[in-house]
Amino acid sequence: MKIYPKRAIIGRIISLNLFIPLRSMESTRQKKVARLLQKELGDIFLKESTALFSKAFISVTVVRVSADLSFAKVYVNIFGKDNKEEIFAKIKSVSKEIRKKVGDNIKQQVRIIPEFAYYIDDSIDYAHKIDELLKK
Repeated sequence: MKIYPKRAIIGRIISLNLFIPLRSMESTRQKKVARLLQKELGDIFLKESTALFSKAFISVTVVRVSADLSFAKVYVNIFGKDNKEEIFAKIKSVSKEIRKKVGDNIKQQVRIIPEFAYYIDDSIDYAHKIDELLKK
């Protein structure tokens, strides 16, 4: 029997007290659909960024899909503009059009096109803040 440190009984603890579970609760199908959605959404944001989002660079960092594949949480990073909130509001306002374009692209691979909920992924900003604090 292995003896684990006190705080690492269930999973692995990495620096800054971030917890990474040992097992992923997503099925293989969920992971495949999430990767497909991430690729398609990234392509759409790349093509539509000049027309809809005033030339801001939008990166899709993570897509998490529900067990029944009907709902997806989309985490986006917005680069190049200071008004991230305005661009994020614009993304939310054209969500149905984006879902339609994704549906047109992947209709042969999935039965249900999931509803999207968008979130700003601030992990890069957080990492920069931690780096600055560590340098002091």
